[in-house]
Amino acid sequence: MKTFDSGGVEIAYVDEGAGAPILLVHGFASNVQVNWLDTGWVRTLTGAGFRVVAMDVRGHGRSEKLYDETLYGAPIFAKDALGLLEHLQIERADVMGYSMGARVCAFLAMEHPARVRRAVFAGLGANMVIGMPGARAIAHSFLADSIDDIGHPTAKSFRAFAESTGSDLRALASCILSARAKITPEMVAGIGVPVLVAVGTDDVIGGPAGDLAKLIPGAEAFDIKGRDHMKAVGDRSFKAAVLDFLARQD
Repeated sequence: MKTFDSGGVEIAYVDEGAGAPILLVHGFASNVQVNWLDTGWVRTLTGAGFRVVAMDVRGHGRSEKLYDETLYGAPIFAKDALGLLEHLQIERADVMGYSMGARVCAFLAMEHPARVRRAVFAGLGANMVIGMPGARAIAHSFLADSIDDIGHPTAKSFRAFAESTGSDLRALASCILSARAKITPEMVAGIGVPVLVAVGTDDVIGGPAGDLAKLIPGAEAFDIKGRDHMKAVGDRSFKAAVLDFLARQD
């Protein structure tokens, strides 16, 4: 992976393929390798003629680890993403984010619409505007001495996932405890680019895709059948829906 400096923070990224650029932003406790390479997304998109740019969000993967809560949050991640586009001299790109990454892409679309061509919000539907409780429990799970000490089932599942990705648990705790910039229905109603919202039908973390799509003018919803939050990202039907969306909105 290559790196660039984003306001004094080292951000790692990959840049593969040629053609129309698409920026990928992974979910919380994940990274480029787990979210986009291992699932075949980079191969799928480069094979379809796209230039794929994907970054490890600060505190994740090979990007710099920070332990100050004030240095995290979706608006800050969006600034890193914008900085990456500028670093690569990409004027305008498609964007796709999964879960936390969908929030990041939403901020890009809302605050920098001239830089976003089309957007895919995946793994996060209605809860983008409702919010997801339990952040403090998840943070405590990352700081626990052992996963066996964790009683909260959702927090325990996040700890298990974070361990499987080799994440810095202390950095993730700081990340999830950061101030969560609220996204309101009025804010997403102002998004003026084509949007696809895709969420697994068994995803209790992201919330229904259709409920968010109804708030965004002209947005489309895709239900990833039979998939929960962890398994939806690499689903074949999801990949086909994204490629179809990008082709139709070209």
